This record gives sequence, structure tokens and C-alpha cells, in this order.
Amino acid sequence: QVQLVESGGGSVQAGGSLRLSCAASGYSVSSYCMGWFRQGPGKERERVAHIDGYGGTTYADSVKGRFTISKDNARNTLNLEMNSLKPEDTAMYYCAASLGRYCGFGRANIYAHWGEGTQVTVSA
Repeated sequence: QVQLVESGGGSVQAGGSLRLSCAASGYSVSSYCMGWFRQGPGKERERVAHIDGYGGTTYADSVKGRFTISKDNARNTLNLEMNSLKPEDTAMYYCAASLGRYCGFGRANIYAHWGEGTQVTVSA
């Protein structure tokens, strides 16, 4: 049974940093496409970043240059380093895991497993 558990969320001021982690069990993060999504209040879920089974990464334009997605294969975790945070980054952040190596466009429907989310709040 696959389980994904996010951690690392919290409240920060604009310009601050947070590091999110997603611990996986029953699943090998190194082998597959994984992604981070977020959903802000009153907004639709949006893709933040994804990393494929070969380490290739893609970012949403809104976070490019500020966020970094990575895998820690030894700890079997997916990470998201978030710098220069803005109030508009406020959202629930979700980890997602697919069953394929490639992410394609990284749309939500390619992911078979989702975590419960971790809240990020950025104040002005």
C-alpha cells in the first residue's frame, strides 16, 4: 500500500523560505515521476513542479527560479525547496506519485497516489 506523507509546511513572511518533504512508503521515489501541486483558497489545484524517473524537472512559470524539486533516494523522499516566498504562494501543498517514469505535461490525471497535504502560509 502506497502512502505519501507531507511535512515542512508552516507560516513565514514574504521573502522567507520553507522546505517541504514527502515521505513515501510502499513506493520507490527514485523510479517514477513525482510532483508537487498546490491549491490556494478559492483557487483551482495547480501544478507546481514535477521530476521524472530520470531526474528531469519542470516548473510552473510562477515558481521558476524560486522553487527546487528534488528526490532523496536514500531517504525515499520527495522535496520542494521554496525560496523568496510570496503571499500568492499561500496554499495547501500536495505530493503526488505516478506509476510511470515520464511525467509528460505533468497533469494531475497521471498521478495514482496523493498525500494529504501540508499548509503553507506566506504573510506580506
